[in-house]
Amino acid sequence: MRSESELIETTVGKVAAELAKRGLDPDDRVTIMIEPDELIPGRHASRARVIAAGLTDDDIDRLIKQAQKEVEPRSG
Repeated sequence: MRSESELIETTVGKVAAELAKRGLDPDDRVTIMIEPDELIPGRHASRARVIAAGLTDDDIDRLIKQAQKEVEPRSG
């Protein structure tokens, strides 16, 4: 294990790849600090309510993509 701390700034989806890139074994222990989301207040609370309503991450992603298509300018 390393003797000094290292700061890695990445996305949730890329954490495992970043750790593997640094030679860490999947069974190595790490500490992850999650910074408060100052740019989007209430995001975590809102997401928790949506999930509590029975929607999955895939449902949420589908709804977001649908809303994006609805507001895109139409060509033609």
